[in-house]
Amino acid sequence: MFFKSQEGKSKILSLYNQKLNELNIEYSEKLIQNQFGATNVIITGDTKNPPLVLIHGTGGCAPQILDSFPNLSSKYCVYAVDVLAQPTKSAENRLDMKSLDYGKWLVEVIQKLDLTAVTLVGFSFGGFISLKTLEFDETLIKKAYLIAPVYIVNGNPFTGLFKMFMPLKKFTKTNKSKYLKKVMNVLFSEADDFAFQFMGTTFQNCNMDFSPLPVISKNSAKEINTPITIFASEKDILFPGKKMVKRAERVFPTLSETVLLEGSKHVPNAKNFKKIEDLIIDKN
Repeated sequence: MFFKSQEGKSKILSLYNQKLNELNIEYSEKLIQNQFGATNVIITGDTKNPPLVLIHGTGGCAPQILDSFPNLSSKYCVYAVDVLAQPTKSAENRLDMKSLDYGKWLVEVIQKLDLTAVTLVGFSFGGFISLKTLEFDETLIKKAYLIAPVYIVNGNPFTGLFKMFMPLKKFTKTNKSKYLKKVMNVLFSEADDFAFQFMGTTFQNCNMDFSPLPVISKNSAKEINTPITIFASEKDILFPGKKMVKRAERVFPTLSETVLLEGSKHVPNAKNFKKIEDLIIDKN
């Protein structure tokens, strides 16, 4: 199971609902039944607008990623998906990262929402899910925007181990905030109080999956026909920006644009999220 206890799950969902309320937006929630596990989707914006499917990263949730992109719903109908086996309202089923299951899952969710010509926006692990979707069946996708995505390159595993995973292990053992601060400092360009609280609660109460992350093969990447825009974070130790841009330009034939977010760690700051959001809105 993803949650270590019912009590831990309640704590996380309480923070989830707190963030959702703080957004102060008009929204509806839909639970999509599918073969991989019930999937919660938050829908905001005029349903007459073009559809945009928004996917958060590891240790995140739909309200958090909506908070990073407050203006997308002015031009799109936004469908923010709660990823499976994450601190969300979706099922706890963890899918096999080496297979196309994450792509099959999202395609089924998109079909059940009755969407076509979808703009796909994925951050971090959400970028991985987006690419798996394009690999599996890209017919419903119009274009994709990937932000610091998993699945294109990986950073130095020893750097990740010493700078992030060792402090994380110490935090889960001791619950001392000094170790959490070290982890957050590696991941976030700027972390607010909610991010600290949510990530800390998630690390303590969830069985996180830190198994090695796969990388898309050149052959699979060449099969993708959907226009892709990539935002890479220069100071990202997990998925280094310059390395990512270099490989993306080499393997994706339909790469529309790459943007290197200078000085950005894995999670961009508010200014860079605004830059990304403006570009997505302008290209609508």
